[in-house]
Amino acid sequence: MEYNNILIIKMSSLGDIIHALPFAAALRRRFPRARISWLVHPQFSAFVPEAPLIDEVLYFDKAAFKKMSWGEKAAYAKKMRRELHSKKFDLVIDLQGLFKSGALAYLTGCKNKIGYCQMREGSSLISRPITGSHAHDHVIERYLDVARYLGADCSKIEYPLPNLTKEETQVAAMLPDMVKPYIVMAPGARWETKQWPTGHFARLGQMFIRDGYNVVLAGAPGDGPKGTAIETMLKQGAVSQAAADMVGSLFNLIGKTNIRQLGALIKDSIFYVSADTGPLHIAAALGKPLVAVYGPTKPDRTGPYGDKDAVVLTSPIECAGCLKKHCDHWQCMAMVTPEMVYKVFKNKILSHK
Repeated sequence: MEYNNILIIKMSSLGDIIHALPFAAALRRRFPRARISWLVHPQFSAFVPEAPLIDEVLYFDKAAFKKMSWGEKAAYAKKMRRELHSKKFDLVIDLQGLFKSGALAYLTGCKNKIGYCQMREGSSLISRPITGSHAHDHVIERYLDVARYLGADCSKIEYPLPNLTKEETQVAAMLPDMVKPYIVMAPGARWETKQWPTGHFARLGQMFIRDGYNVVLAGAPGDGPKGTAIETMLKQGAVSQAAADMVGSLFNLIGKTNIRQLGALIKDSIFYVSADTGPLHIAAALGKPLVAVYGPTKPDRTGPYGDKDAVVLTSPIECAGCLKKHCDHWQCMAMVTPEMVYKVFKNKILSHK
């Protein structure tokens, strides 16, 4: 069946947006002449593809919505309904699978609404779940099962990323000329259980710096305290070691880049390290050599995908993959040591020098 006016609903988070990019590319290949729109939260829209892949980006401002009074929320919902109804979509695809995305799918007024296999919080009552042969595989393949259902060719994984030339110039202006080559470390993660210990980042950074590499810390403003702590630990380490041992330097850009600039920073790096967090999936989409540290989450479901130079180090603890956001005996992430990450770096980078 052919569709002429399609809406993708995928509003958050950054990593989830990146995971939906191969689906968007496959959908465009299947419907080259259709008008395709994407509904997203404004703060996560930076990597939503531009035309001709996505014709229009629509926004639901969740952050503003949360702060509204009940009367204001009702007015905002009516406004969204008018806007979405006016688009006259003939197919709505909910890749979020939550109550909020289900509600917005309902507000479109479109009769043909589908979603991916993991529809939660009642969203399956609004949009029909599509379960394919990859229902237990990586989330990217789960999304692609929806594209396959629609007749799309999904034989290749393609990340339609934006042109970051302007942002590369902006990032270069933030860093001294002598910075390259550099390694990016992103110490933040939304779940407290996904965070690799700050001390581990500091020790790893010290190893890189002694090898003559510059290290750039990256992340959102909320990760600022972690960046400060890493800087402090590295300075303390430098005091206890001969100054000559510290060949490279540390640069802290946490909270100083927007999302596209963060992408440009990662693009021009030689290596990337983080836990399971949004910037990791940018690095994977860019095909960067990287190490991803996993504990409570499952790399076979949400790990870096399609990047032959990605190495996942999963905690050896038995309860790894528990998917808990909070834990009373949290130790999984600490069990992946800086030495383990550094060994991968030596194998991937130093051995090819």
